[in-house]
Formats: sequence, C-alpha cells, structure tokens
Amino acid sequence: MIARRLPTILPNLTFEEALEITKIYSIAGELKENLITQRPFRSPHYTISPSSLIGGGRIPKPGEISLAHYGVLFLDELPEFGRATLEVLRGPLEDRKVTISRVATTVTYPSNFMLIASMNPCECGYYGSNVKKCTCNLKSIKRYIRKISGPLLDRIDLHIEVKPVDYKKLTICNKNETSKKIKERVDKARQIQLERYKNFGFFNNAELDSTLLEKFCKLDEMGSEIMEKSFKRFSLSARAHDKILKISRTIADLDDSKDIQYKHIAEAIQYRSLDKKYFRD
Repeated sequence: MIARRLPTILPNLTFEEALEITKIYSIAGELKENLITQRPFRSPHYTISPSSLIGGGRIPKPGEISLAHYGVLFLDELPEFGRATLEVLRGPLEDRKVTISRVATTVTYPSNFMLIASMNPCECGYYGSNVKKCTCNLKSIKRYIRKISGPLLDRIDLHIEVKPVDYKKLTICNKNETSKKIKERVDKARQIQLERYKNFGFFNNAELDSTLLEKFCKLDEMGSEIMEKSFKRFSLSARAHDKILKISRTIADLDDSKDIQYKHIAEAIQYRSLDKKYFRD
C-alpha cells in the first residue's frame, strides 16, 4: 500500500520529463494519451522474464524498467523473482539507462526509475518477529535471504524494516498527515535541488556523481567522525558511502538546511544497517 501511494507525494513532472516518458510509451505501443503527465507506477509479477524486465524482442522494445522511467518500479516478494531476472537490474540502477543488443540493431533506452522492493525475512514471514515464533530452520532462512545478491542490495539506497502493526494502533482513528501535506515538503525540497543543479544538466541529489559529492555533500567534523566510524563498523562499500551522503543531502533539503548536519548523516546511516542484520553470514 505504501509503494502504490508513493507517486502521490512525488514532485510533479517537468515538461522535459513528461516528454521523455511519452516517447517511451509511444515506442512500446502503450501510449493512451497525447502527453503523459503522471509519474508511472509499474508492478510486474515475479514470473516476469529478464527480457520483459529490461526490454527485448527482435526489434527491441522498452521493458518495465524503461516504462517506469521517472516513476516507480515496485517488485513485491523480491526473493520470488528469478535470480537472473534480478541481476539484470544492477547495470540500469547504476547507469540509469539500458542498452539492448540484437543481431540487427543496438538500442539504448533511459531507465531512471525509483526501485521499491518488499520481502519477508523468511518463508514463514516471522524471522526476527517479537509477535510470533519463526518456524523456519536456519538453513532455509539463509537460502531464502541469499536469493538477493549483495551487489544488488548494495545498490538499494534505503533498507527499512517494517514491524507488524498492533491491533489497538490499527483501530485508533488518528489524524494522519495527508499525501498533499507531505507533497508540499517534497516539492519544496525538489525546488531546492532544481536550483542547486540548474547548471549541471540533472534534477536531483540521486544523480550526483562522485566528482560533485565533495562540492555539494560536505560534512562537518562531527558528521565526518560518525561517517568514518559507521564505514568501519558496518564494512560499507564505496557505493554505500556515496549513497549515504546523497541521502543525508536529501534529508537536509527536507529539513530546509543549507548544510548537512550531524543529525542528517546519523539518520541516513540508519537506513543502511538493515542488510547487516539479516544478510550477514
């Protein structure tokens, strides 16, 4: 439910973004309007083939990752997808484009999408739960979790553990923050990023490369200290290090802060620790 609601809080498409998406859907034969103005949400079934996910055919057409361009690609029950299918995501997640080669031609399609994936911690779903005892043995738990490779997991920016909801909390009628209200904060952060990168040819923090991280993601002394300690403690990769900096930059933007503060980097690091809990040996 959370994944399906995410497009409602994402920033509005720019004209350039809308035009790119419309071109992709036109090539794929899925265009139903003159101009697509809503961010795509794609949710393929776990039986999807690698070629359907990244694109293919005798004359290569866009796959799900390109149809989700500037939108959301949601993979539910991630370990149920074929290992080979998931591994083809590694390149596009890094490059934000996919190149498909056939005998007759080679085609490159854009694939700058937001990947959201969900999974249970084990086959019964209760490993690590404080509500119900897990019925799986350790061997089956490891086999299930290891369907997700380390390199793929390393390319996912945020790792969030969602605990079961207590019945009393479920039935309490609290006034929750609306999507409209959340979107106002997101739009404000988006405008900050558009202004920051207006001379660099991209739109947001996620597109920062390593050469620009030092310029736009400077840390103070406390921030550098906690970053160094976390890098060593969690055995983070260089890719994870860069992603934490980008995430902390976004958190600072949402907080309307010009500089990345200690609290921003500390929060960003929390979103990279879940894989060490469940995916360690």
